[in-house]
Amino acid sequence: MEAVREVEETLSELRQTFKGGRTRSIAWRKKQFSSLLKLVNDNEENIFRALDQDLGKHPVESYRDEIGVVKKSINHTLSNLEKWVAPKKSLFFIQILLLALALDPMIGAIAAGNAVVLKPSEQAPASSSFLANTIPQCMDSKAVKIVEGGAEISELLLQQKWDKIFFTGSQQVGRIVMSAAAKNLTPVALELGGKCPIILDSISSPSDLKIESLKKTIKRFYSESPKDSKCLARVVNKRHFERLRNLFKDPPVAASIVHGGSLDEENLFMEPTILLDPPLNAAIMTEEIFGPLLPIITVKKIEESIEFINSRPKPLAIYACTKDANFRRRVLSETSSGTVFVCEALPFGGVGQSGFGRYHGKYSFDTFSHEKAVVQANFFIEFGSRYPPWNDFKNNIIRSAYNLDYLNLVLLLLGLKR
Repeated sequence: MEAVREVEETLSELRQTFKGGRTRSIAWRKKQFSSLLKLVNDNEENIFRALDQDLGKHPVESYRDEIGVVKKSINHTLSNLEKWVAPKKSLFFIQILLLALALDPMIGAIAAGNAVVLKPSEQAPASSSFLANTIPQCMDSKAVKIVEGGAEISELLLQQKWDKIFFTGSQQVGRIVMSAAAKNLTPVALELGGKCPIILDSISSPSDLKIESLKKTIKRFYSESPKDSKCLARVVNKRHFERLRNLFKDPPVAASIVHGGSLDEENLFMEPTILLDPPLNAAIMTEEIFGPLLPIITVKKIEESIEFINSRPKPLAIYACTKDANFRRRVLSETSSGTVFVCEALPFGGVGQSGFGRYHGKYSFDTFSHEKAVVQANFFIEFGSRYPPWNDFKNNIIRSAYNLDYLNLVLLLLGLKR
């Protein structure tokens, strides 16, 4: 009962704060971002430590995937806030992953003048604790609340009547969130996972050579002994470790392993593993993986990959690595996914109960259309410093790129600075 009371009091305070107009001024919003940016800058080592405790992440990887993303998002928002500003109602965020995926949508919510409740994932306790202990110190605690806890707290939060819910996590939990939101006709934004197929053509080299190249790349990234590599993160907890192990436990799936497969449950280590043509009805081919397991499916003709993709649930993203312009056009026009990443350079990317959504004229077109992001890869996206093994040079490259320090970036790339 105490937890219920606390959740209700939190929601009540946020509503009073929002109704009082506290979050509406541009100056207030900018102050929150400046404070958050200072928090991130002042706590880099603490963030590195939390991510290492939760996932065994290397500091360079943590900067690339977490700190750099958050800093870039804050700076971009500060630069564009006055163009974006529009009155909205309070948002509730319930997150399942780590720092960048928790803070990035929160930044957008505050930019729009919202009051926010952020529920970090209990599966990453060090990162959750860091957010709970630092955010209230640097941001307006009347308008930005951090709620920690497990599934029972999430259930209590979902029982409340929010104005919007943003959730990042699995499809299974996403259904629970949407079902709870439907009771109050609360609009939701769901960032769910899904398969992300990569199409590799066979123009440049046969498939067996590509598999050998993958093996060599894994060794180059993580050495001959990945278990001892500081560049390879660990599985987040034992429950997910067991889930991943079960994916290739069946004999037909285990027989398809052509590289890796070693495990260390005590240290939550799982070697990067390549599986060649596992059974298509196996769990590893139908469920999300979220781990270092890579199934490879061969087809007789590259065009068959489109049929294969369309015969399964719509993917989160499709990576088309091909130099065939006609085939690239077919992938874009004949498949449906959140994003298509084209990489030809590689040889082988209303409110509440009044309803929600907009219509009439162009808005009707937008409502019934799907905007698909298409990324055309080039050097500035696909450069070697994005990948392990990590060192000071790659760290400087990544930091310069995120900080938009182009002069330093050019000097580093030309070898005039280390």
